[in-house]
Amino acid sequence: MELESLLEGEELSEDKVLYLLLRIQERFGYLPPEALRELAARLNIPPARIYGVATFYNRFRFSPPGRHHLRVCMGTACHLAGGKLILEALERELGIKVGERTPDGEFSLERVACVGCCALAPVVVAGDKVFGRLNQVKVEEMLVLLRGQEGEKGVR
Repeated sequence: MELESLLEGEELSEDKVLYLLLRIQERFGYLPPEALRELAARLNIPPARIYGVATFYNRFRFSPPGRHHLRVCMGTACHLAGGKLILEALERELGIKVGERTPDGEFSLERVACVGCCALAPVVVAGDKVFGRLNQVKVEEMLVLLRGQEGEKGVR
């Protein structure tokens, strides 16, 4: 994997690993193993050190996200409003667990601490769409919408 254009003009030093990992994930949507090996080689440090940083932070993904990356809020407001039930409904409907992607690559699922939409609890964010005040029926409607109508606004 060629990182030349991505790393061009960047200071390549071990103290910049976190920043460089963020840049790589921003570009690819996840941290491809070959990119991590190449970064380690360019920094002249063991790949294990790069993996150590990347695995420490739950912000990083090691597999490509689905076309619709669903982030389920589990902040206090969402938790109290049934966020766990929404997460379980999504796992059941999609047939995947948190951190996984559907076999067709359409959906991936992530549990996040807070998305800052407490008044709409419980909330799921899909790309730039916010789906709030969810329940089992609205979860199903959200998935139908995402599967079929790309340009629609989030259900509220």
